[in-house]
This record gives sequence, structure tokens and C-alpha cells, in this order.
Amino acid sequence: MVKPPLEVAAIAFDLDGTLLDTLPDIAEAADRMLSDLGRPAAGEQVVRRYIGNGIPRLTKRLLTGQLDGEPPQDLYAQALPLFEAHYQQTLTRRSVPFPGVVDGLRAFRAAGLKLACVTNKAAAFTEPLLASTGLSGYFDLVVSGDSLPRKKPDPAPLLYCAQQLGVAPRRLLVVGDSVNDVQAAHAAGCPVFCVPYGYLDRPVRDLDCDAIVGDLVEAYKLIAPLQ
Repeated sequence: MVKPPLEVAAIAFDLDGTLLDTLPDIAEAADRMLSDLGRPAAGEQVVRRYIGNGIPRLTKRLLTGQLDGEPPQDLYAQALPLFEAHYQQTLTRRSVPFPGVVDGLRAFRAAGLKLACVTNKAAAFTEPLLASTGLSGYFDLVVSGDSLPRKKPDPAPLLYCAQQLGVAPRRLLVVGDSVNDVQAAHAAGCPVFCVPYGYLDRPVRDLDCDAIVGDLVEAYKLIAPLQ
């Protein structure tokens, strides 16, 4: 646990469940895919528990009902392109920034901090989402789930982010909503704040983060910007 104010030079934000409420559009695409396969709809509450490791893993979870399940390869090969096609259609219908996100990003930018979005979502979905919700202009760097060979909870995306932004990992604050964000931050040597409104299926207080912040405006109050 780091004692505030935390000295940071840059911030890496998770996307789904941290910056944007994307659940309704993801769940609609998931249910359409399941319908195509002759299966019952999953619904938002089930999909909420499965978000966080990218659409390929989400597809496998929907097919097996297990976080680490592996469906038959032929079924998965049929399901994944269905999911991706439907999500391209639903991607920007109802996804919006969470309360406090825009005000928080404005405050961080005004303080001269470098900002990045680091997500496990593929770039084909990440970039249109950021553009449609008006968030693209806030970020100096976007690292998607297919930008590198490994994604969170591996530390590689955060270490890459720190390198590209020219900051030490200990000066790169990670803001996320899941165990993936926390594990990646710890492995990279980054401090991490968690928001409580995301898609975690357990209390956020169970995560080993440096602070739990109600929104990005509250996060801003706990840092000391370095330039």
C-alpha cells in the first residue's frame, strides 16, 4: 500500500469496466452468437463475470460455463467469428464512459501527465470505441490485447507502456477494475488503483491494490504529478 500523494509521471488505464461501461454491447453480441449456435442467452450478469481477458477467452467461457474451460475446437472455431461479427455491429450502441471519467482525464491532462489505455480488447474494437466515446484524444498511447505477444496479467503491456512513455515503471500508475490489472501492475513494479464499479465478480477490497477510488476524479486527488 502506497501512502498518498503518490508521485506519478504517467497513468495507464484499463478500458472495459474502468473507462467505459461496455457490458450491454458485449452481452448483446454474446447472446446473438449463442442464439446462432442454438444455445440459450447468457444475459448481462453472466457476461459480466466473464469479461476481462479478451473476446477469444470470453467466447470459450460462454461455450463452457467455466473461467478456464476449453470447448471443442470445431465449436470454438465456429463461435469466435460469430461473436466478433456481432460485436462489430453492437460495439458502440450503448457503451459510454463511466461517471467521472471525462472530468478525471481532463484533470490528469491539465496536470501534464502522460496517459495510456492498456486493454486486453483487440485493437479492431478498442480504437473505434475510444473514438466513438470521445476519449481518443486524451491518450498518448493505446496498447490493445493484440498489440504485443502477451497481455495482462502478464506485465509486458505495462512495461512496454512505461518504455514508450519514457517513465520508470514505479512512476506509472495503473488504474483498473480487475485482478488482471493488479497482477500485471505488481509484476511490472507499478502502483495500482482500483475502481469499485467495474466487472469484478468479487469485492474490490479483496484486491491487493494501493487505493480504491470511487472514480477518476478521486484518483486525481491522491497523486502528485511529476513532469
